[in-house]
Amino acid sequence: MAERERQILDGAIQFFADKGLDGQLRDLASSIGVTHALLYHYFPTKQALIDRVYLELFEGRWQPEWETLLDDAAGSPEDKLTDFYVEYVNAALTREFVRILVFSGLTDHTITDRFFSLLRQRLFTRLIRETRRFRGVSSRARASERETELLMGLHGGFFYIPMRRWIYAQGVASDAAPDRFSEALVRDRVRGYLVASRALFGTESPSRPTQPVHTTTLRAKKRA
Repeated sequence: MAERERQILDGAIQFFADKGLDGQLRDLASSIGVTHALLYHYFPTKQALIDRVYLELFEGRWQPEWETLLDDAAGSPEDKLTDFYVEYVNAALTREFVRILVFSGLTDHTITDRFFSLLRQRLFTRLIRETRRFRGVSSRARASERETELLMGLHGGFFYIPMRRWIYAQGVASDAAPDRFSEALVRDRVRGYLVASRALFGTESPSRPTQPVHTTTLRAKKRA
């Protein structure tokens, strides 16, 4: 990517995160020190720029390793969901990501519709499968409304963590560091979700030790 194009894209991400997607491109150009004509040279329309912001900030943040982690048949559902959400909350849900997604939801839904389509295709089906696996259910049927809503409670709860920080300007408690949500707190939420899933299937979860024995986690792989 050309240096000037990179400057415009980085500036647009910050600008839209601060001002919303209704922000004017003349104001964007002024804020990053380029002419309006130069901005249009690289991005002929505002929608073209928003599309690039989406690819950079949302689709580009999605890591195929997350799918590999969730598809690992050797790992326990609790460990896999915990490892995924530790990464997702702390690495993907940045200030710009959260604020632009919220602004899009309040305006034209261009970014929110595309991102939720990605989640439905690449994440939610895997989480439903792992929930059923935890309960000893092998069905591949489409998720029921109750399964979907229970999962949205889990996923939405994790999105609320950075919303508290980046939308409401409230602190986020963590026993690891003030700017991270710790593994212990993520695991608490995952366990609560998995316990609640019993009501959907009426089955006991497979027996497991009180303190789960971790398989090789995504973070361990990254450190290797």
